[in-house]
Amino acid sequence: LPPVTRVVLFVLLSQTFLGFAIKYRHWTRSSQFVIAWLALLPNVSLIYPWTLLTTTLFEKNLVTLAISAVTIFYSGRYLERAWTSVEFAKFLLVASLIPNVLCYGFLTILFTLTGQSHWMLITINGTIGLQIAFLVAFSQLIPAHTVTIFKGIICLRVPRFPLLYILGISLLTLAPVLSMASFLLVITGFLTSWTYLRFFKQSFPDLQTSQSSLRGDSSESFALVEFFPGALKPVISLLSNSIYNILVKLHICPPFPTGEHSLPRIDSLAQRNTPGTARAEAERRRALALKALDQRLHAATASYSKPHNPGSTVSVPNFQLQTQPNMQAPIAMLGETNYNPEREEDK
Repeated sequence: LPPVTRVVLFVLLSQTFLGFAIKYRHWTRSSQFVIAWLALLPNVSLIYPWTLLTTTLFEKNLVTLAISAVTIFYSGRYLERAWTSVEFAKFLLVASLIPNVLCYGFLTILFTLTGQSHWMLITINGTIGLQIAFLVAFSQLIPAHTVTIFKGIICLRVPRFPLLYILGISLLTLAPVLSMASFLLVITGFLTSWTYLRFFKQSFPDLQTSQSSLRGDSSESFALVEFFPGALKPVISLLSNSIYNILVKLHICPPFPTGEHSLPRIDSLAQRNTPGTARAEAERRRALALKALDQRLHAATASYSKPHNPGSTVSVPNFQLQTQPNMQAPIAMLGETNYNPEREEDK
């Protein structure tokens, strides 16, 4: 496992099992025990401010612990290798801290408006915010990938999963299997992770431009409307564009660069193969390097496979090498390194 994923998984298991041990020792049937210095409890959060972070990696039961561990194991391993450990750690920090703060703020506002104290007694914990954030990240990395379920009966593209996950959490909140905090976490986690990836996350620069770094993802395939059904896209587009323009004027969200150095706003699958992008340039350089390696291999083997008269001997220091008439050239044994990158359209 990559280092950050390994540490996060260890913290999740350690905190949760520590909580189980403390609950087992102090649990009584007449009361519900809450570990205020591990889980975020709004009415005492000011005393334990570190719970804004620790509460994300703390689960209350074995079922949610198993789901969280599997999610972090597979998603973390994939994303950390795709983004590097530093960028993955930044993403985890943003997707953990900001949804917890927003959830705490909403519960405090509800308590202020209604005067009902139970809003301040709702425990905010769990990896729901991280789970929806991972789904958003996969929607950015593999937007054209299709998941087939039940032998092809159900086929869904990856960008459809965040909305389905939000719907599932909402139904469980109404059941009520989950608390109001879970619903708030999944909504704020979705918006926070998408905003960070869309506008702020550092991306690899285009190697044909003079920019040293790029931030965000301006591709149309990662627009907010792409997560919603076609019937809702006009409404979501109008609403999101209005909010975005306001945030740009307030200097909260950076405007996308315009002009010749801006990223083309096209589908990301086509963008990966567009000449001038970092991915296309990397594939081109890799193909050239392998071609140069093949040429060197051919040149090296050609010097040893020059034709000799049958039965002649080649003098080598300390030993004699007898060549055979039907000797095959070493090039046939070495084979050839072949790399076929995704072909671009003929210019």
